[in-house]
Formats: sequence, C-alpha cells, structure tokens
Amino acid sequence: MTSHELARQLRLRFGNVLSEPVVFRDEVTLKLTDAERIGEICTHAKRTLRFDLLLDITSVDHYGEDPRWTVVYELYSLTHRCHLRLKTDVSEEKSELPSVTKVWATANWHEREIYDLMGIRFRWHPDLRRIIMWEGYPYHPLRKDFPLGGKPTELPDIAFTKTAPIEGGPFVTSPGGRDTIEREPRAKTPEN
Repeated sequence: MTSHELARQLRLRFGNVLSEPVVFRDEVTLKLTDAERIGEICTHAKRTLRFDLLLDITSVDHYGEDPRWTVVYELYSLTHRCHLRLKTDVSEEKSELPSVTKVWATANWHEREIYDLMGIRFRWHPDLRRIIMWEGYPYHPLRKDFPLGGKPTELPDIAFTKTAPIEGGPFVTSPGGRDTIEREPRAKTPEN
C-alpha cells in the first residue's frame, strides 16, 4: 500500500476530523482539526495501518497568528515502506496536547524537547520536564518572540550573563561569497 492509500483509509475511519490527503513532492500530509484526538488517530495508525515508527515530532511557531503553533508527527511503516505526516494546530491560549508516549515510547524525548523549547505541554506525559534548558528557566528559546541573541541571566555559573552579539558576530551567515565554505558561519573567525 502507498502512503496516499493509507492516508485515505485513515480519513475514512475518522471522517472530517482529518483533511483530504495533501501530496507535495511525493510526501503525504493529513491535517487534524481536533487536536484532542491525536492519540486515538495515532493508535489506529500504528495498530491497524502498521505505522510502527514515530520518526519525529516537531513544532512550528506562527507567532502573531491564531492558532500559534502547528505540531507535526512524522510516521513510517516498515510493513508498507512509506511515510505519513500528521499535523495539528495548538492555540496559545490552550498550548496543550495529549501525549502519544503510550503509542510510541520514542515520543517521550520529542515531546519533552517541544515542551522545553516551545512551551507546548503534553497531557499524560510520564515525565514532562526540560530536556535541554535547566529546570526553572523561565523562557522557551525556539519561540519566535525569543530574542535571537538570547536574554541576560542572573545565573553566571549556569549560563551567559549577557546577550550574544548578533551583528557581525561569528554566527551570522554572509550572503553571497565565492562558495559554501565562505558563507558557512562555522568557518568565520575574528580574523575573517
């Protein structure tokens, strides 16, 4: 079976909760309109349609829009050798989704990363705590309203005490240039 056929089966089972499959560059995406049903849909995708692997869960910040975030689930079927992408929106007001850790154990770290860096909570997660930033850090650094240079901190033994310089700094990619190496931020040194 192809991704498109499996997506259609999933849509037949759940009806208008899922959009029509969208195909772009041979990748199939279904949009879920009721985020509360993500666990039920993922359970069916795994048990019935054989999407055995959760490859990734990511999030996109649409700062200034409502709903603010889109959470994206990348599934893979070893049986059918195909991918399927599920997307659902999360509003800033609610900023919470049901966890899918009971469907795929690999969701554990993905959900923790999204919670840590975007601030989206996952209800019923067995251990929802920060995975990169330290406990007690009050911000979510991948949000679009987080300053690119970071924020000053009062914890000098843990993190920087000032914001990082941006303009002309070592992490700024140069437009143009002879080749990729010249444009690559890692290749820059204060002498360049």
